[in-house]
Amino acid sequence: MTARAADPAEIDRLALARVRSVANEMPPQLDDFARSLEVLFSKRITELNGDPTLHELLSGSNLSNLETFTGVVRYGISTEELTAPAAAEEYARRLARQGIASTALVRAYRLGHQEVVRWFMNRIAHTEPDPRVSFAAGRLVTDIAFRYIDAVSEQVVAVYEAEREQWLSHRSTVRAAALRSLLDGDPVEMSVAEAALGHRLRQWHVGAVVWVAGPGAAGNGPYRFEELLGSVTSLAGASGTPLFVPQSRDTGWGWIPLGASAQAPDPDQVAELARRAGPGVRIALGSPAAGADGFRLTHTEALRACSVATSAAEQARVVTSFTDSGVRTAALLAGDPEATRRLVAQALGPLADDTVAAARLRETLRVFLAEHHSYVATARLIHLHKNTVKYRVDKAVEARGRPLDDERLELELALTACHWLGGTVLRSVPSESGGSAERLSAARVRTGSR
Repeated sequence: MTARAADPAEIDRLALARVRSVANEMPPQLDDFARSLEVLFSKRITELNGDPTLHELLSGSNLSNLETFTGVVRYGISTEELTAPAAAEEYARRLARQGIASTALVRAYRLGHQEVVRWFMNRIAHTEPDPRVSFAAGRLVTDIAFRYIDAVSEQVVAVYEAEREQWLSHRSTVRAAALRSLLDGDPVEMSVAEAALGHRLRQWHVGAVVWVAGPGAAGNGPYRFEELLGSVTSLAGASGTPLFVPQSRDTGWGWIPLGASAQAPDPDQVAELARRAGPGVRIALGSPAAGADGFRLTHTEALRACSVATSAAEQARVVTSFTDSGVRTAALLAGDPEATRRLVAQALGPLADDTVAAARLRETLRVFLAEHHSYVATARLIHLHKNTVKYRVDKAVEARGRPLDDERLELELALTACHWLGGTVLRSVPSESGGSAERLSAARVRTGSR
């Protein structure tokens, strides 16, 4: 029994003696205490429920921290000179390599702090009859435990961050190498490539290129693109996550997982998601393809669809899909814009002018040819009366100055180029008034609403 003491210095001396006496009881119980902490952390911090090796390291970290803390209390070791236990640092490194957030690590230390202080306080309450000494002892152990956690957690978090930075750098390098091998068509071991990319190759996927264009595009960066691709993946009904690889702050490549389905997401719905992502967001899509070869093929197609959209500049649709009719041809024509402009001028004559009137005639003629000269089918598609369609077709033939069958292939190529590539292949026409507004209206006639 501790005699009651009135002197504050004596109370502090007795409190220290009581704390050290309790600490001396702790070593035989450390193994059980460490296991109880492991169970607690696993229940309260789900991120720490990893593989058996991770649990083993957690147990070792708990035990080493308990041993070190007990030594600090028993022998009065200064926390300013304290070095985090090696097992605790190794556990922090493992968490970093597994991508587990440092907040989980810090929370484990806070919970551990709470449990250790609680254990000490309970033992002090059971062994110290003087409430003044008991209170002082509780305050002392709380102070020591706080300084210990503050010092050690700061060190292990620093170890975590250094390891995380190194691991991310290595992972980025490995992923870039795997991606380059796949896109170059080099032989790859499927499981190794999947592990490096974090993306399952043995499924159907759709390649995507996302970028921002035009004024008002600020604020849309890689994070916004990744969110957009995630939304498109959900739209496709896929269970996986998209692979996203930033190329710059304004451009990124992506692969949307489709699983066992070869069904691509609806372009109109994708366009709505892109509009929600912010002003100026554009997305180009390949066609669904499977396996490592399909991974490369759909990406190539997305890049070609992107070339079509970027050639059209501000007149591009929100979504340009390689599966859209005419995009494959337009991608080839976009490769040589000067030659395409000459083709358009020679095949269309005055219809190559960048005006509203010429755009209406071109679009009507393009659909009319695609519908095998059917006035009824054309009228249904462009929402006009068939007599209006006939009038426009006749006017287009008159403006061109040649029958439709005269150099038919060049005519259809030119109309496809105008439809997809916009003003970049058209002939500018000076206007005394309203020129820019007229060209804008012509662009809307060409590209439609998507």
